[in-house]
Amino acid sequence: MKKIAILGAGESGAGAAVLAKKEGYDVFVSDMSSIKDKYKQMLDSHGIEWEECHHSEDKILASEEIIKSPGIPNEAPIVKKAIEKGIHIISEIEFAGRYTHSKMICITGSNGKTTTTSLIYHIFKTAGYNVGLAGNIGRSLALQVAEEPHEYYIIELSSFQLDNMYDFRANIAILLNITPDHLDRYGNCMQNYVDSKMRIIQNQTSDDSFIYWNDDPIIKRELEKYDIKAIQYPFSELKEKGSIGYIEEGMYKLEEPTPFNMEQEELSLTGKHNIYNSLAAGLASNIAGIHKDYIRKSLSDFPGVEHRLERVATVRGVRYVNDSKATNVDACWYALESMDSPTVLIIGGKDKGNDYEEIRELVQKKCRALVFLGADNSKLHNFFDGMGIPIRDTHSMNDCVSACYELAQPGDTVLLSPCCASFDLFKNMEDRGDQFKSLVRSL
Repeated sequence: MKKIAILGAGESGAGAAVLAKKEGYDVFVSDMSSIKDKYKQMLDSHGIEWEECHHSEDKILASEEIIKSPGIPNEAPIVKKAIEKGIHIISEIEFAGRYTHSKMICITGSNGKTTTTSLIYHIFKTAGYNVGLAGNIGRSLALQVAEEPHEYYIIELSSFQLDNMYDFRANIAILLNITPDHLDRYGNCMQNYVDSKMRIIQNQTSDDSFIYWNDDPIIKRELEKYDIKAIQYPFSELKEKGSIGYIEEGMYKLEEPTPFNMEQEELSLTGKHNIYNSLAAGLASNIAGIHKDYIRKSLSDFPGVEHRLERVATVRGVRYVNDSKATNVDACWYALESMDSPTVLIIGGKDKGNDYEEIRELVQKKCRALVFLGADNSKLHNFFDGMGIPIRDTHSMNDCVSACYELAQPGDTVLLSPCCASFDLFKNMEDRGDQFKSLVRSL
């Protein structure tokens, strides 16, 4: 019986363990942190051995293959030892792909992944397709393959997941954009991060489709390096040479594989970044053969994604918006670009090698004040203090919301769009957004 070790017992690790057990592997799950009760119960119910708060190196390094949680870096001691020993390390998505022939619609990019993935899933569900949601959102792909197989899977893929994918093939691959993010995990080398994102097209054939943003300078440069076999479907905000999806004279238009158009005003998602997300989602759905009526309806009634430009409440004439998913500078740029009123911007957290120069002009143009929210805000002070904009320094969400309440004036927007990861003060970006919403609603 082939031995397989799984590092990390969250959604992806526990799901991978269940599938591995079903496929006849000798499975061992190890997590350096505490395992949530629901995953312990899942592993126990399938008779899978697990451990928490430490790694038993003898068992892990005796395995023939390792499935690694995307959150675990290659620099982790146990991972380094496995690499030195020559043990093949893969992701849960790679493993699950071995045991299904379902169609895979895969979405990556520095920003917009969750919105686009959720929108495509919404369209497929509305059209009555047998579809699962997986990857960074939804349930574990491996668990669904094991226990609840679907004909289609809509999968959000991070660069970390792509790093450990080798034979997996996306039938429809979507690359939304590439901007600096997670550089701390890539040796502060942008090209390493870019190379990771480009893995979305590996193994694609002439039967597959590749959707990408035609205006992204990095994507355009990188495409010259690759022999792309898939049918290409570029999109852009405006019609350009070669673009298949675009906006023209207030109309949302897709040229291929079948012509489709609707009024831009009918789109439920607003803002420039969401034009791109809607174009990519429409193209994927069109390629999959979904009827135009379902695409039109779904693009019109999609409710949006939690923690992504989520309107929370209006208090004393001030609108509060939760954009906690904006964990890099580019995401914050799009959020600020969409603001139509003076803005009190909340930024800060665990810096990932950010360059705030990208948002300088928008901050000067749109922000009434800045509220820093982080364990260490020194880098933010060094960049923004000389701009002549009122600044408050806070280290808890309670103090942050109180500062925003004092600074904002009727007609303003308070925008939580942090540019940074959340792990210095919060469990994750959801916890950050949830705390923000709870405190705002109690004002």
